[in-house]
Amino acid sequence: MSKKELVKGNIALCEGAIAAGVKAYFGYPITPQNEVPSYMSRKMVELGRVFIQAESELAAANMVLGAAVSGARAMTSSSSPGISLKQEAISYMAGMQLPALIVNVQRGGPGLGNIAGAQSDYFQAVKGGGHGDYRVIVLAPNSAQEMYEMAYDAFDLAEKYRTPVMILSDGVVGQMMEPVEFNRPGKKEFEPKDWCLNGCKGREPLSVQSLLMQEGALEQHNIKLQAKYKTIEQNEVKIETYKTEDAKVIIVAYGISSRIAKSAVKLARKEGIKAGLLRPKTLWPFPSEAITALAKNGVKFLAVELSHGQMVEDVRLAVNGKCPVEFLGKAGGGIVTEQEIVQKLRS
Repeated sequence: MSKKELVKGNIALCEGAIAAGVKAYFGYPITPQNEVPSYMSRKMVELGRVFIQAESELAAANMVLGAAVSGARAMTSSSSPGISLKQEAISYMAGMQLPALIVNVQRGGPGLGNIAGAQSDYFQAVKGGGHGDYRVIVLAPNSAQEMYEMAYDAFDLAEKYRTPVMILSDGVVGQMMEPVEFNRPGKKEFEPKDWCLNGCKGREPLSVQSLLMQEGALEQHNIKLQAKYKTIEQNEVKIETYKTEDAKVIIVAYGISSRIAKSAVKLARKEGIKAGLLRPKTLWPFPSEAITALAKNGVKFLAVELSHGQMVEDVRLAVNGKCPVEFLGKAGGGIVTEQEIVQKLRS
């Protein structure tokens, strides 16, 4: 039987990962995700699992790589500058096809910025923030409930496709307290992994690597990765729509911005403005086809983000010139309000 508790989004995330069977957490403190390593430092030890506060963000990410290659469910978390430091290891994990969970509770930037919530790491997350042609699946929760559920589901996605999965949250969702229903099974059975390095007694040794020096080997590996990414794009797009059926203006927003936008849609409807909302739950794969299907004569799109315009570029690509796409955003810890969105819709 599921239970409901009032918890922060960051704590809900931890509980989702624990229920999913995470065996090892490696992290390093940074606000506004500090509740995650703090909570895991106690819970993982209580459960007889591994918790290590690494000497740096890069070390934490490489520890995840080492645990993942042995077949263990492993994760790390950080906030914007810390995720930048982890990018080398994330690229390695993508190249080695290792399943793992990376969590970014975004803060304002660039640079050290501040500790307020933001959404200015979109490009880094969905375009592959490290070196090379790679992608990671990017999930975008907009509530504490989804922090729990997406953390739980992320490990299954990671293992299904042998790829890192990123949860791109923000400081507002991470810090807010909401009732969360812990509705996922607490015990999971895992399929054996025939690729992991867990000792070769009785069999030939295996090799999992990202350095491919033989002529043509890296090219073929990249072709294989791109085929996998196309499969993910075909099968794993997740969205929420609200009042888009008759909408003349469709807002596209994710994370905390989508909750503000949904309230704005309700206010706009009271004024007779036919507004709707499309919320990507997956930022990669991006719901391009869903947006393309809604793009027709007489419809306009409005991208709302806590940045100076990143996701809006993917919206414009999906619309492909069929109708206008406007943008409304703030960065550096600023929050777009319902009233500002409604004012934009009026104009």
